[in-house]
Amino acid sequence: MTVESTAARSTARRSGTGGKRATQAAAENGKPAGTGTAEAPEGAAAPGGTSRPKAEGKSRGTAAKTPAKSTRKPAAKSTAKAAPKAPAKSTGKSAAKTAAKSPAKTGTRTTDAKAPAKTRTRTTDAKNPAKAGTRAGSRARGNGSAQPDPELVQLLTPEGERVSHPDYDVDLSAEEIQGLYRDMVLTRRFDAEATALQRQGELGLWASLLGQEAAQIGSGRALREDDYVFPTYREHGVAWCRDVDPTMLLGMFRGVNNGGWDPNSNNFHLYTIVIGSQVLHATGYAMGVAKDGADSAVIAYFGDGASSQGDVAEAFTFSAVYNAPVVFFCQNNQWAISEPTERQSRVPIYQRAQGYGFPGVRVDGNDVLACLAVTKAAVERARAGEGPMLIEAFTYRMGAHTTSDDPTRYRSDEERTAWEAKDPIQRLRSYLEGAKLADDAFFARIDEESEAMGQHVREAIRTMPDPDTMAIFENVYADGHALVDEERAQFAEYQASFATEAGSGAAAGEGK
Repeated sequence: MTVESTAARSTARRSGTGGKRATQAAAENGKPAGTGTAEAPEGAAAPGGTSRPKAEGKSRGTAAKTPAKSTRKPAAKSTAKAAPKAPAKSTGKSAAKTAAKSPAKTGTRTTDAKAPAKTRTRTTDAKNPAKAGTRAGSRARGNGSAQPDPELVQLLTPEGERVSHPDYDVDLSAEEIQGLYRDMVLTRRFDAEATALQRQGELGLWASLLGQEAAQIGSGRALREDDYVFPTYREHGVAWCRDVDPTMLLGMFRGVNNGGWDPNSNNFHLYTIVIGSQVLHATGYAMGVAKDGADSAVIAYFGDGASSQGDVAEAFTFSAVYNAPVVFFCQNNQWAISEPTERQSRVPIYQRAQGYGFPGVRVDGNDVLACLAVTKAAVERARAGEGPMLIEAFTYRMGAHTTSDDPTRYRSDEERTAWEAKDPIQRLRSYLEGAKLADDAFFARIDEESEAMGQHVREAIRTMPDPDTMAIFENVYADGHALVDEERAQFAEYQASFATEAGSGAAAGEGK
């Protein structure tokens, strides 16, 4: 049995295809995006190989002739036929028959269909061409190299070179691009100051967004004022785009409020600590928007870890059935605390949308222009009554999950170094400099504004009141509860003991 190290596992990332092309192709065949036999071979063929295009061609032909039957038995047949045509020749007819007769077994992490219990391993194998091709391609893209990923929507390379995409693009002025750079720099500065304040004991906890600025600013700036946002607890950049005072975000983490802003004043819901629940809230709100006849859109943010929650699956189901105008924006930062994405999903997260009947697309989450373009297209689609869409922003959490986490215990320094080469802020700066869209004076002004932002945050947090230590016992039960009363009394006695000890120490000092 071969077991890879944590560092090796963490570099094995999955990839796939999707976006408008997949949606349009499905629509041409007279069926909703993500359904029918045309989608079945995607899981069986290695990305970039020759087997998927052939399988898709056969499946689509079948769907055109017999649309009523294409969504059931033919799907299994097309999957079985596609397997022998995969790049690795070692997968023979027996594997294809096994896939057709016992799909549950072929879906396990095994390298040998005959002895799955004994050969359970995380290593790639020529007998499993789909996984081998996917993980090999992911390793090539995750090592900091400039090799483009054809399955990733990208408008700026890691070196800051402007590229085009056939389905998504933006036409921005120099001032607008400068504004995106300013947004990201100030958001990072605020985030860094909040982290430092937590280390100094001013905050109880802080969830950093370091490395995810492009995903948040790009998507946040794609929204209209009347669109509604449902965040998690890390969307500091989106809050900035919705004109929420950054210092208001600190109140909750200091324990002095339960969210310091009115959600309806900025169409930005309160931070949600419960993992994944806001995705259901967003879906319900979007269903209401549709019933009201409004043309606004709703966007729900969540992470790769939250994608494993049942609430997210239920939200996908309801949004698809009711054609809700909601965009699901998953920031896949590779780690759900210490759990890598490969332990969260057997396929790329955006491909899950296919099973629910709406399109999904993967975007370079460190490319602010691509995130802006894809999100803009998704919300416009929702406003037009075309239903939900899933966006997977493929990014990286360069810091800890929260300030209570130590990422060095479960991931390597090499992995972080590789992703630092794709830093979203440096990427946009390189583009601005290379295209001569900004000069040194501009960057100097942003640096000065950044320092002013840090000073403002420090002063604001130090003038905030200390949290009420007894408030945790309030509003637990409407009519009170004997156990809560007992716990309140015990905690009050514990707190009072510190004052007693401090007084005794002072008295002892005076007697010397």
